[in-house]
Amino acid sequence: AMEIDAELLVKATKVDGVYEADPQTDPDAKRFSTISYIDALNLGVKVLDGTALTLCMDNQMPIVVLNLWQTDSLKNTVLGDTMGTLITY
Repeated sequence: AMEIDAELLVKATKVDGVYEADPQTDPDAKRFSTISYIDALNLGVKVLDGTALTLCMDNQMPIVVLNLWQTDSLKNTVLGDTMGTLITY
């Protein structure tokens, strides 16, 4: 994303965002609509590699984690309506 001067890194995956715990094992896990890079690193989020998170943080590259299989999730994010979790400062 940095090499092509993108405004946003989209991590399209099978989960609909970043959670405080694994939603597979904890059905009460809270999903974050936004979270800071530092908080995501401290949580040890599994959906992103720590090195990638740090690189994005150092370069002020916001990240959206979204479920690619959720209808219109990518389209809505591109149009400005984030459906997952935004990771930023």
